[in-house]
Amino acid sequence: MIFRKKEYIQAKPDIKVMVAGEEHLRYVDEINDTIEKASLERGTGIARRTHEYIASKLSEGKAIIAIEGEKFAGFCYIETWNDGKYVANSGLIVHWDYRGHGLARRIKLMAFELSRKKYPDAKLFGLTTGLAVMKINSELGYRPVTFSELTDDEQFWKGCQSCVNYDILLRMDKSKCLCTGMIYDPTWEAKKKRTKTPFKIYKEWLEKRKNVI
Repeated sequence: MIFRKKEYIQAKPDIKVMVAGEEHLRYVDEINDTIEKASLERGTGIARRTHEYIASKLSEGKAIIAIEGEKFAGFCYIETWNDGKYVANSGLIVHWDYRGHGLARRIKLMAFELSRKKYPDAKLFGLTTGLAVMKINSELGYRPVTFSELTDDEQFWKGCQSCVNYDILLRMDKSKCLCTGMIYDPTWEAKKKRTKTPFKIYKEWLEKRKNVI
């Protein structure tokens, strides 16, 4: 058991979180079904993607997948916009059988690390309606921003068409969307001349947590 903030979290060390590959293509339909079910449960938008789209992310090594044995546990993928100037960590999902174990943090952390490795100068951003994701993003150095500070790539916004709340964007405007825009800009850290990035700080916290019982 791990004790943190007056809550007990049952650790699940057998869940492996890794950069996805072609060997994980068999999970594509389950990933999309999990995304769709979570969207319906929340009543807010997680856009469903096509089978081909998710498969391409797995094949290209641009996704993070969590697995316990042979069972799917969680997922997240990265996408670039404006010729690599913006990177989104999208589709973060944890299967309902594995919620409450800190798995979303592990997936998000690895997606963040993969994004920074592949696109070190890019601004990382995302849209979310979930408080838990907002907290994780904040720990990594993301800040809430207006939609005007996000990518203006029309292909990104077209991706919102499968969201259950897309009609809000049609009837009103982006500022009325139920999602919160958040962004991580690597230049912020350089300006502050910090010796530790949010990623390093969070990684140290994870190491310390392993020794807390």
